[in-house]
Amino acid sequence: MDKFVSLLSFLIQNCKMTVKDDILCHNTLPFSPRVRTMNTIHTICIVDDDEEIRSLLSDYLRRNGFSTCTAGNAAEFLEIQRRVPCSLIVMDIMLPGMNGLELFRTLRAESTVPVIFLTALGDITDRIVGLELGADDYLSKPFEPRELLARIRTVLRRTEGSARRDQPETTPLQFAGWLLDRSARHLVAPDGVVVSLSGTEYRLLEIFLQNPQRVLSRDELLERTQGRNAVPYDRSIDVQISRLRTRLRDNGREPQLIKTVRGDGYVLATDVRPQFVRPALPVDAPIMPGK
Repeated sequence: MDKFVSLLSFLIQNCKMTVKDDILCHNTLPFSPRVRTMNTIHTICIVDDDEEIRSLLSDYLRRNGFSTCTAGNAAEFLEIQRRVPCSLIVMDIMLPGMNGLELFRTLRAESTVPVIFLTALGDITDRIVGLELGADDYLSKPFEPRELLARIRTVLRRTEGSARRDQPETTPLQFAGWLLDRSARHLVAPDGVVVSLSGTEYRLLEIFLQNPQRVLSRDELLERTQGRNAVPYDRSIDVQISRLRTRLRDNGREPQLIKTVRGDGYVLATDVRPQFVRPALPVDAPIMPGK
């Protein structure tokens, strides 16, 4: 097992970073989608254009109790996604043709399945864009397979835990003219426009609404939304706050709803009250999709 993990780490560290002289990094074989079935609950789909990495990651995850499916590009993934219910997607941003960010946008138009992005080492731009689009987590190459496994388990626990907690907590919450409809998991603006939220945006907003007028640190927000502690220069929560402010039409320069408390974190600077009788939305209510 240790030999397998070492080999996988070596391949991830060297594939796509050492150009074309490593034959393991050159995907030349035709792809045939194959779902490996096990007596497990979760199916993880690995989307990466390197066949060897797909195979090794798939084997590693199966050894750790997951069912897996793999795709080498966007078209193959979309074909699989139509017929295989996946619990989580591990997606490389550097895909041929339609890249991972474009594929993610396509996926989000019809599914909220959790996604973990794989990005090139130090490519902060792709990481920020991925988080702004609503990705659940990211991991920079090179990485240890055990860290990917831990992040997969964390995202799945967070997703399942959020779903369980949300079942009894369906009372809509009103604040500053806005309404968070927790049964439909969307946000209604003061003018009646229905605003779609990504999974992370929804969790972040709900945390603020459950803690109005209380300063929440970046570490606390990161742990409660992504199940991990902050690392140096980790600005992912700031990115998510900025995205949530946009959803709330909150001026980023002088925000009135989610305010920055320098050195401490963020605070929802308004009162929140439950709405015990939820009005029915009109059938033709306008919907503003997430971007």
